[in-house]
Amino acid sequence: MPVAAVQALQPLTVLVAAPGVSGFIATAEARMQGRRGPRVLQPYYDLAKLFRKESLAPVGASAVFLAAPVLAMVCYLTVPLLIPVLTSYGLPLGYMGDILGGGIILSLASFAVAVGAAETGSPYAQLGSSRSKTFAAITEPVMLFVVFAVALVTGTDLPYAMAATVRSGADQILRPSHLLAAAALFLVILYETGRIPVEAHRSTNEFGMIEEARSFEYSGPYFALLTWGSAMKQLILYTILINVFLAPWGLSSTRDASDVVLAVVLLVAKALVIGLVVAVIDNSFAKLRLFKITEFVAAAFLLAVLAVFTLYLGGG
Repeated sequence: MPVAAVQALQPLTVLVAAPGVSGFIATAEARMQGRRGPRVLQPYYDLAKLFRKESLAPVGASAVFLAAPVLAMVCYLTVPLLIPVLTSYGLPLGYMGDILGGGIILSLASFAVAVGAAETGSPYAQLGSSRSKTFAAITEPVMLFVVFAVALVTGTDLPYAMAATVRSGADQILRPSHLLAAAALFLVILYETGRIPVEAHRSTNEFGMIEEARSFEYSGPYFALLTWGSAMKQLILYTILINVFLAPWGLSSTRDASDVVLAVVLLVAKALVIGLVVAVIDNSFAKLRLFKITEFVAAAFLLAVLAVFTLYLGGG
């Protein structure tokens, strides 16, 4: 395969597979609760229905309201170009930015959606926007410490180099500092994907709405872009966890079409395993009060700090 085709296949894989991973998690959670639940492919049907509906904008909303979902989708399509989604070797665009750059792009997408929600004047949308930015100020330092800890171990913050270090031997994963950093990242992923501690996924309870509140006033194709982008963000975070931190195996080392297709299958399979773990956690813990979220994120921050101290004390 041409290298350009492999490069384009990375964001395309995330784009196509993300709704299916979300559908699998929703189905798994329903079965754990004794319900039949939606079909695994239900998110695809929902997106197709939304793209056929009419889009409405609140009175007084500026062009920022309509531009936010498009900008967020562009950000979510950019990040897979920077991280090892399918290949173990760096693609031409893979060195445009490090893992911090990918984090900044994800933050830009979240900021755009928050600004678009604030434009509506809706109390619920503004509530979700305010909450998301307040808690982002807590979670972003955790991500910085996670990257800092792993960069100290690997000597670089380039995702492909990090994955190569982990792939060099199983003992790299078992380093105490690496395990602590991976655990901190996993806690952040649980929060960022709306699974725990306060927000039920797809929840419409105003006492805990964060992610869903921001898209409260959107409809039609713009709401479809936000929904699709949320699923893509989830799969991107899963990909960083499994292909950079925990299990960077099964990636294609050549441009052979069969190897690339196998890498796509293995990526989806690993993402479904992570999704199943998340579904078990989501069904095993009661939701916490909103103000308890600071304690949850503080635990992730403590793990990240311990990863750095452990590294300096000989555990890395």
